[in-house]
Amino acid sequence: MQMDSRAVHVLSKMYHYGYVGGRHTSAESIKRSFASHEKGMVDKAIKKLVKAGLITFHPTSYGNQYSLNPNRIKEIENIIQSSM
Repeated sequence: MQMDSRAVHVLSKMYHYGYVGGRHTSAESIKRSFASHEKGMVDKAIKKLVKAGLITFHPTSYGNQYSLNPNRIKEIENIIQSSM
């Protein structure tokens, strides 16, 4: 899978804050660290990561939530390390 800098930043941010498995966060929270003109591209990166299976989607009563796939955490760590 081709990883752009936004997708790697999303994975890195979620990994840093421990959003793995049962602990999840909203897309709005993920987009906070990006410039306002990049937020649309971040939404596309999140959707691409969900489709690739690196991020899991959790529909809740208070909105859509996302977390890192705990079954692929080693692969996520390798992606983050290789981007540094």
